[in-house]
Amino acid sequence: QVQLVESGGGLVQTGGSLRLSCAASGRTFSSYVMAWFRQVRGKEREFVGAITWSGGSTDYADSVKGRFTISRDNAKNTVYLQMDSLKPEHTAVYYCAAGEAGVWLPYLVRKSTSYKYWGQGTQVTVSS
Repeated sequence: QVQLVESGGGLVQTGGSLRLSCAASGRTFSSYVMAWFRQVRGKEREFVGAITWSGGSTDYADSVKGRFTISRDNAKNTVYLQMDSLKPEHTAVYYCAAGEAGVWLPYLVRKSTSYKYWGQGTQVTVSS
């Protein structure tokens, strides 16, 4: 069982930065693929990025490549999402998710249904 708690969301101006954190409970955190998704009200949850258990590999949605960075600290049971050069279209609720190692396949890693555990989400609002 893994419990996830996101933090770090808030209001930021266009061009600003935020770093989201996702703190996980459970001894096996280091074995999970960790991902970030986002959702705008009335729309489907959208893949943002993911990172392998070791942190050695990452995958990003094309829309955030070069702008967002995922990292993890297994000693702290925490995964991060650094978001730079933010735009109003990045406004959403951001969710942290954990999945089994087998999720790290091209046709699975970007699907929300691949992930077993979810946080409650944190609101990110980018003003113009």
